[in-house]
Amino acid sequence: MLKRRYGNRSDWKRIVNRKYTQYYLNTKEFTGVLTLLNLVQVTEPLWVNYADKSICIVDDGYSWMQHFPIGNNYSITTMFNANDEIVQWYIDICHEIGTKNNIPWWDDLFLDIIILPSGEIILQDEDELEDALSSNLIDRDMYNLAWNEANRITSLLKEDKFELLKYSKIHKEQLEKHLHTVRDVNA
Repeated sequence: MLKRRYGNRSDWKRIVNRKYTQYYLNTKEFTGVLTLLNLVQVTEPLWVNYADKSICIVDDGYSWMQHFPIGNNYSITTMFNANDEIVQWYIDICHEIGTKNNIPWWDDLFLDIIILPSGEIILQDEDELEDALSSNLIDRDMYNLAWNEANRITSLLKEDKFELLKYSKIHKEQLEKHLHTVRDVNA
């Protein structure tokens, strides 16, 4: 069974105080659900390491915006620091995207692509995808889907043709206009 993950990340205990909103967008550039999770207060920062780089992706005042594009096999999380600067984009390759109780979800296919603001592209969790296939957690079609989608997106990124990244700040601003719908899910 694939891990089903939800856009509001309600099960994430690291977040002590959060605000969340979502919005359906239908434009030429993007059709799907956008979510914005404001990490008002966290128990501790979260740092990730990529080769010689260490990057903080979770701390007080950070926000995560996620794109759930309809009809695609990926979801993009844009992580912003407290100064509203992008610290990374994280593309989850997924088997399916949907909604439950109006909250968007994705079924994670293990393979991930990280893009740093410098333009560096990092492919991650190939070993998890291989393990999932060898343990029959996924079948060969799902395995091929993950690799085909990751290779397609990586090629577009290298050619600077993966346009959705260019809309990160614009889409975040659009979501922030709907902050009257934000609710503290811990209240």
